[in-house]
Amino acid sequence: MKIKLEEKFAEQYHRNPDAIYFTPGRVNLIGEHIDYNGGLVMPCAITLGTWVAIAANNDQKFRFKSLNFDVQTEVDSNKIHPKDNGLWTNYPIGIINEFIRGGKEIGGFDFLFYGNIPIGSGLSSSASIEIATAFALNDHLNLGYDRLELVKIAKQVENDFIGLNSGIMDQFAVAFGEKGKAIVLDCETLKYKTVNVDLGKYVLAIINTNKPRELADSQYNKRVEECQKALNLLNTEITLHNLCELNAEKFALHSHLITDETILNRATHVVKENDRVHLAAKALNNGNLEEFGRLMYASHKSLRELYEVSGKELDAVVDFCSEYEHVIGARMTGAGFGGCAIALLEKGFEENFAKHLTDYYTGKIGYPAAIYISEISNGPIKL
Repeated sequence: MKIKLEEKFAEQYHRNPDAIYFTPGRVNLIGEHIDYNGGLVMPCAITLGTWVAIAANNDQKFRFKSLNFDVQTEVDSNKIHPKDNGLWTNYPIGIINEFIRGGKEIGGFDFLFYGNIPIGSGLSSSASIEIATAFALNDHLNLGYDRLELVKIAKQVENDFIGLNSGIMDQFAVAFGEKGKAIVLDCETLKYKTVNVDLGKYVLAIINTNKPRELADSQYNKRVEECQKALNLLNTEITLHNLCELNAEKFALHSHLITDETILNRATHVVKENDRVHLAAKALNNGNLEEFGRLMYASHKSLRELYEVSGKELDAVVDFCSEYEHVIGARMTGAGFGGCAIALLEKGFEENFAKHLTDYYTGKIGYPAAIYISEISNGPIKL
């Protein structure tokens, strides 16, 4: 891919790039919709990701091109602001905006991006683009940021520049990924540990429902608001900074404060999902993949019934997996409302799984899903 990107950069900009970088996407193995509730999540970086070729220019402009999109953007360094809503270029523009606001001298740069993460699939293509841009400029210009600072900057872009009230998990997983390991991240303190993920005779299958979803236009922000309502009600009797300070047992003692069934369901999912991450880390440490798979199914059931962020497409995938004898666990991953599911699939059955899932899914939904087999990967690198 490096050689292809060098050639395409030369075609687009009539000179060679200064450097090329790669940043992965991510899946969250378990711990969904609790990152903005101060809980534990368990993401890992994957082999799908974003490549970016960069070269400094002398005209104080930033030019953004992609091999994936026809849309190209050019901005002056002193006129940076979000462009039309929904454009992919808002993510790298937002990163540069934060760097400049932080007093960094960026000058001008030409960019050429390429990604093989399905857009809108829930594999964090936006976080991958953000960290790719931030890591590349930070490395190339020796700006002095460490990885955690880059993660915080990227989250700021999502929240303030893009307008999505997301947590920090996506950017953190993309930046701190390690091959063969999952990250157990405390989203409140940002303390983390890694857990070895020895899949043994299984592989990680990623199933894209091919139902696109735009988080900023979805009910994502509404779920954030509902969790805040639950927290406010609980704080009339106890003092909490976030919902995940409670485990299921303690939550049961105070849940009577939440009389709205929908709000109660949201909070119940958050608290129990946080407990599931603890159990999942223990299962992986013990090499108990069957228990980990059971927790995956329990997570999806909660996301479907209590948090209501699944949908017929994701449910169709997980329903098929639950009946397919060579899968031991499956769940939606990411924010939901479409996007992807993941499954622990026995090696040697990849083609059989893809064929039968495609037939089942197409019959239920009317169009096929896309199946990828991925390894757990490292974070951003210079190529």
